[in-house]
Amino acid sequence: MEVTAQMVKGLRNVTGAGIMDCKEALKEKNGDIEEAKIYLREKGLSNAAKKAGRAASDGLVESEVASDGRSGVLVEVNCETDFVAKTEDFTALVGKVIAHVKENGTIGKGGVGALEDDVTAAITKLGENILISRGDRFEVPDGQTGAISAYIHPGGAIGVMVELRASSDDVVAKEGFAEMAKDLAMHIAASSPLYLQADQVPGSIIESERAILMAQSKDTGKPEEIVAKIVEGRINKYLKEVCLMDQPFVKDPDQKIQSWMSAKSKKLGGQIEISRFARFQRGELSAQEKAE
Repeated sequence: MEVTAQMVKGLRNVTGAGIMDCKEALKEKNGDIEEAKIYLREKGLSNAAKKAGRAASDGLVESEVASDGRSGVLVEVNCETDFVAKTEDFTALVGKVIAHVKENGTIGKGGVGALEDDVTAAITKLGENILISRGDRFEVPDGQTGAISAYIHPGGAIGVMVELRASSDDVVAKEGFAEMAKDLAMHIAASSPLYLQADQVPGSIIESERAILMAQSKDTGKPEEIVAKIVEGRINKYLKEVCLMDQPFVKDPDQKIQSWMSAKSKKLGGQIEISRFARFQRGELSAQEKAE
């Protein structure tokens, strides 16, 4: 069967493969478009495997909050360059990842395998390694009052999602609540807390930090009891740095988040509490893997 330019163009439009690859596929499959698509996909899988080992530290962190504000999704999808991250094909893939996490709650449920065909197609078309790094969904439980807020730093480099609980629907509906929630998410983006409060820090993390500080102080010549006090002081300082409620609010460093939240609760006429938060920084997982 004769392979026409129109057939090649049609196959290229649906696969994103090169002109010569499309022409070869159509010749191999005697002009059968569907068979040619499979042929190119098989070839694409091989190409994707070659790209899989390449560093993918660019990409996008993106979020989506439901119209009722009671649920939200935060995802990170990585590629190799910001050029690809800005393409319509890549942002479309990010949208599919968001939809998957909305339905399944995380990347893990259903697995990345559920999106494997989409990732492979994107790798084949865009020519870069692409990874679905992580995703999370927050949802205010039925029967409880609260809201989800999200903030994406310009360029998709950092994303934050926060789940807030409130004493009544009136508090959530009041003017100023949404602004407060956004300010909180922006603070988390800027200050990088790891935990909500000190009692949530695993004991193993504190002991590891203590051991490092003790080793650093071992040769100072100071008495053991003095060294112990210095180390405990540094542990307390560390906890204040990594725990959200103890951090100085970025817009008003004279206030800690704890006191700022109390003031906002009073102003809005009800109790507001932070239930949990997530902060994704683009390429963060790749950096951790390199460090390991």
